Amino acid sequence: MNWPTLVLVVLIALLQYPLWLGKGGWLRVWDYDRQLQAQRETNRKLEQRNAAMDAEVRDLKAGFEAIEERARYDLGMIKEGEIFVQVPQKAVPVPAPTASPIFKLPAKSTAKPEEQPKTTR
Repeated sequence: MNWPTLVLVVLIALLQYPLWLGKGGWLRVWDYDRQLQAQRETNRKLEQRNAAMDAEVRDLKAGFEAIEERARYDLGMIKEGEIFVQVPQKAVPVPAPTASPIFKLPAKSTAKPEEQPKTTR
């Protein structure tokens, strides 16, 4: 390889270094882009949360229905003269009976009738 070719290869390598690894190189741009996308996702979630909280505040300021709902569900309050009835959401399954009985019957005696003890009343 002659020296002008070697000089051009080294010059191209020196020009590529800042493009890939320098302060404004592609690797940093890709990293910043990844960070930007993650921050945008976080901001989107926070905006949704803020919108929900804003709607709730407007409901609480505007009418008594939202206040009454919060009092009922969060604090467990009921109106005067009202009867509270709680309905279970899901029935609890009852386990199936097992094959082995809890109480066992007494075993039958294999002794002859004359060998059995006599009971008196």
